[in-house]
Amino acid sequence: MDTLNQFTAFMNPIFLNVFLIVFATLAAKIAANKFFAHLSVRVEQTHNSWDDALVHSIKRPASWLIWVVGISWAAEVVLQESDAAVRDFIDPARYVAIIILLGIFVTGFIRRAEHNFIQDDIDETTVNMVGKLLRVSVTITVGLMILQTLGVSISGVLAFGGIGGIAIGFAAQDLLANFFGGMMIYLDKPFKVGDWIRSPDRQIEGTVESIGWRLTLIRTFDQRPLYVPNSTFANISVENPSNMHNRRIHETIGVRYEDAPRMQQIVEDVKNMLENNPEIDTSRTLMVNFNAFAPSSLDFFIYTFTKTIDWVEFHGVKQRVLLKVLEIIEGHGAEVAFPTSTLHIAPDTPGPVEQHIDQIGKE
Repeated sequence: MDTLNQFTAFMNPIFLNVFLIVFATLAAKIAANKFFAHLSVRVEQTHNSWDDALVHSIKRPASWLIWVVGISWAAEVVLQESDAAVRDFIDPARYVAIIILLGIFVTGFIRRAEHNFIQDDIDETTVNMVGKLLRVSVTITVGLMILQTLGVSISGVLAFGGIGGIAIGFAAQDLLANFFGGMMIYLDKPFKVGDWIRSPDRQIEGTVESIGWRLTLIRTFDQRPLYVPNSTFANISVENPSNMHNRRIHETIGVRYEDAPRMQQIVEDVKNMLENNPEIDTSRTLMVNFNAFAPSSLDFFIYTFTKTIDWVEFHGVKQRVLLKVLEIIEGHGAEVAFPTSTLHIAPDTPGPVEQHIDQIGKE
């Protein structure tokens, strides 16, 4: 008898309908997983990266949507004889879930679109800025749609937000200053992600790793992370060596005074070497001139620019240039000078120093 009662209860239309709905939901979920798995394989074989972004962005929200529809449908069947107030809660909950899933899909697609644009060599800083603005806009829109679905007056929320925004603005001045500082970095572009920057006003030097709404992460050359509030950049000078057109070689070289007859030819040969060096940008200022009688040397200077701006490669170019300068000096039988002092002794009237030296020699 108990078994018959259980079977009769099972065959109740409500429970039968719920069973069929859950079964259909599971079947739809399995079918959707197989469909997206097959579709992912197909789009990965194409050369277009945008279909990959679309499929990967929609796959998870679509799977969750199946569960949302199935569970809400089953809840409607179960609660069809319940209180109307309880049933009326199902539709708003379903709409809220669908709006959230739609927001997840759009923000996911925006993130993958950022990656695609960066892969296409579009400025990473600009892409990040636009992506963040779009994601914030989507989040705000989703929030307002949820409030509207739940019956909250959006106009009242916006009015309250205006008044609250003023109060928050006074309470969070530093936060807002950093936010607008980040906006100015994105708009003015004094530097971007990957640039090497430094400030003569502060102890800031390193490679920019990320530019956030509040902080900019700079990796120093000893690999320490340096977090700088964005508002700081509005009050300091920032050098960006990554935007240099060339790097400069400016060196002073001295030869011995006894090599004075060879100076003219040395200077001409060094200048000719630089003018014919493929690593030197001859369209920039190029100077090699004898310019000083130093205490122990005759000095000439080299002033020129390399084509490369890479720090490591520049030092390689500079080393090769200086080694060639040494070869030219030695090729003329001259030598690079070093600090020396000459003592002149008058032979006619030996003084105390000469007498002392003679005495040492006799001993």
